[in-house]
Amino acid sequence: MATTPEIRRPDELTLEVVDLIGSVVARYHEEYEEAAAEHALTGAQARLLSLLSLEPLPMRKLAQRLRCEPSNVTGIVDRLETRGLVERRPDPADRRVKLAAATDEGRQVARSLRDSLRFAREPLAGLSEEQRLTLRDLLRRMLGVEV
Repeated sequence: MATTPEIRRPDELTLEVVDLIGSVVARYHEEYEEAAAEHALTGAQARLLSLLSLEPLPMRKLAQRLRCEPSNVTGIVDRLETRGLVERRPDPADRRVKLAAATDEGRQVARSLRDSLRFAREPLAGLSEEQRLTLRDLLRRMLGVEV
């Protein structure tokens, strides 16, 4: 008969850190939604526009990055395209694939959105550069990203 491994409860410090990370994430999402609304965007539209401001992406990849169904991405892109913030274009590597890309106006809105996120700057500004580097490195380590 196989034995099940013993499940250890996390220690109090770990639980506190997890709660703090949850609070940071919740606060970030709250401010992100507020910033999106200031630009008459939903949170999903703002996230998609922010991704496209970095590089054009195929619809399937957008769906993967946003962790949603491709049909939902199509609707979001349609609404942003109607506002002139996004355009569809053929992929030069495979003309059967359509890329969604931010327009110049879309990149300006994405930049303005990023600039309006007070939470992303204000608390971090209270940390020294060394503390911000340490925090960055610890977060990268938690996520398995090379430091």
